[in-house]
Amino acid sequence: MDQPERKMKFAPALERGTRILDLVARSKGFLSLSDLSRELKIARSSVHMLCHTLVQLELLLRRNDQTYQLGPHVMRWSNAFTQQSDVAAEFASIWDRETELPGATITLSVLQGAEVVYIAARNSVVSHPLIEFRAGMRLPAAFTATGKAFLSHLSDFEVRRLFPDGLPAGLTSKSVPDIEMLLDELREIRKAGYSCDHEQVAEGITCFGASVLDSRNRPIAGIAVSLPSELLTGAERPRIIANVQRIATQLSHRMGADLSIDRFVPHRKTVETASDGV
Repeated sequence: MDQPERKMKFAPALERGTRILDLVARSKGFLSLSDLSRELKIARSSVHMLCHTLVQLELLLRRNDQTYQLGPHVMRWSNAFTQQSDVAAEFASIWDRETELPGATITLSVLQGAEVVYIAARNSVVSHPLIEFRAGMRLPAAFTATGKAFLSHLSDFEVRRLFPDGLPAGLTSKSVPDIEMLLDELREIRKAGYSCDHEQVAEGITCFGASVLDSRNRPIAGIAVSLPSELLTGAERPRIIANVQRIATQLSHRMGADLSIDRFVPHRKTVETASDGV
């Protein structure tokens, strides 16, 4: 959005209607007119009029107990958004405007089983002598920054299930050697909010990664920035990590993620499954 658009005022009714829909969507229970009025600090009469309109448009449904839930029209928008969203295309459009990491290689990958598959890569000439990432390339998820970002969204039980025979042979002497050490790494990733592959894929290359989330807040891709380890000074490291997180956040927002929810906590269903299996 450019500067003139930012200065334009919102249409009040549309803005309030959107706030109602957001609150209904995020609520764990069903809300009444009084609940909506109190939570949003909007007069009950205004909420009544807005909800009536939203019901007529099938954006809300009024239940028998006079509370509200999202209506079927929202799903039509959701389906259209999914069909029109392309994470690889969004990645390309964002990276075309990036200038803060001119010496870095940036990659986008997806998880397939226990491997990551690279679907886009912008290689730096600085990194070419050490490793060149390319679309279609496969690497063990346990060793890569994007793979670790994906795995951090799983429970320990699910991670163990991905590697029933243990981890594959390391790619370098620094590749994580066993499942227990991988699980320790994943716990640290959840705390830190980013992942790191320090020469686990290629000697002399360090990668920092983060997850790209979809509208269900599930990881659909991983983004990573890779640089020669010798270029990572104490001052550079925080800046690079911040850039990775910022790009992942931008992509997640474009994919419809709700970024107010903790990104690195395994999903409720996942945790329950793990509890049942251990």
